[in-house]
Amino acid sequence: MPKPCTYDYAIVRVVPRVERGEFVNAGVIVSCAEQGSLQAAIELDESRLLALDPNADLVGIRAALAAIPVICAGGDAAGPLGKLSVRERFHWLVAPRSSSIQTSPVHTGRCETPGLMLDQLMRKMVRPPAAATSPDQAST
Repeated sequence: MPKPCTYDYAIVRVVPRVERGEFVNAGVIVSCAEQGSLQAAIELDESRLLALDPNADLVGIRAALAAIPVICAGGDAAGPLGKLSVRERFHWLVAPRSSSIQTSPVHTGRCETPGLMLDQLMRKMVRPPAAATSPDQAST
């Protein structure tokens, strides 16, 4: 069984109109320094985003979101950022900014498998909640 480790995470938010401060959660970044792990998952619900701003720049937003997992992976594909350490890349990704792609404050926890924690955080923080089944629907 893997040894529990400390991890940090932040929620990736899309803020289509920064002046309004409204946002849609679109992903999660998880870093575990002990395991040298930095991972991100991105799932933008474009219909929710367009409900906030029908004129949102979807092409630009998609491109910016797609860069996050590439930066997490590091290496040449991430450009100069890919040469930074896992910790440095995480801090660069979660640095406060006033742009359409922002992150939540960083939170800390403990887990055995950062990849599984990434999946759990995506279900809890990004994906829409599953519709509750009423007792009448459960029996059909």
